[in-house]
Amino acid sequence: MSFARPFLLLLLILPVLLIWWEWRRRGHPLVLPLDHSQARSRRWLERTIKCLSLLPPLVLAVVICILAGPQRVTAPKDERVLTNIEFVLDVSGSMMTPFGDGTRADKAFEAIVDFTSFRKGDAFGLTIFGTEYVHWVPLTKDLTALRLAAPFLRPEKMPPHMGGTRIGHALQGVQKKLRDLEEGDRMVVLISDGQSADLNGGAAQKIGEELRENNITVFYIHAAEGQPQEETFTLASLTGGEAFAADDPSALREVFQRIDAMKPTKLKPAAPDLADWFWPFTMTGLGLLCAQIVGAFRFRFTPW
Repeated sequence: MSFARPFLLLLLILPVLLIWWEWRRRGHPLVLPLDHSQARSRRWLERTIKCLSLLPPLVLAVVICILAGPQRVTAPKDERVLTNIEFVLDVSGSMMTPFGDGTRADKAFEAIVDFTSFRKGDAFGLTIFGTEYVHWVPLTKDLTALRLAAPFLRPEKMPPHMGGTRIGHALQGVQKKLRDLEEGDRMVVLISDGQSADLNGGAAQKIGEELRENNITVFYIHAAEGQPQEETFTLASLTGGEAFAADDPSALREVFQRIDAMKPTKLKPAAPDLADWFWPFTMTGLGLLCAQIVGAFRFRFTPW
């Protein structure tokens, strides 16, 4: 046990002096006729009254200890290791293709929101891309910002320069955003339905190696029929991630569950912390006060 303000403990000299004085003092004796009677002396009563007179100084000592801020070391708890997860969403025109009871864009965004609901404690960001990319939502733990973005990200509302699909260009932009982070792991979940020409000719290999050097893991989800582009397998595997095919909304949700299982929440032991420990002192003080009140009704010195 320790105290937040140990210098206040010097004041304990006051109750110690009061206790010494109360126990040693004899008061002002007054001779009465009954003092010469043959009545038996009751020494136990005198000692009981003296002990009760020590209760106020003891209460003062407890108050001083409480003001000093008693603390104790708490058991260390595991802390969650932050994971910075950047969603990279294709908003080209082909994402308006029907997909289940909605479009590919609708179901992709729904799956993203579901994923965030069971990854609470991580930081999420959103980048949209087509021919160019836009960092739409910065990394944040406030999921409201991410969920409210849906109405503004429909592909039919995008300008003409967002009509293509440049996965490599988008990943290079996200890499610049994530590589300077000082805290937490870095993960990218990219959702697209097209083929990207800027991954050909060895570009996927180069981008994957750069992402690996910056400790960024990439998971690619192909939200369409058929298999993902071959280069996406190369790129994702180089970073420690994987490329998936999701040809319907249920498969898309299952892919996100697999990603969550592959990159589970990490915990690290935290350093012990100090917490206030007033309980034993407050209970002791209340007990002394109750004893003082009860004793005052039954045992007390005569007033003269």
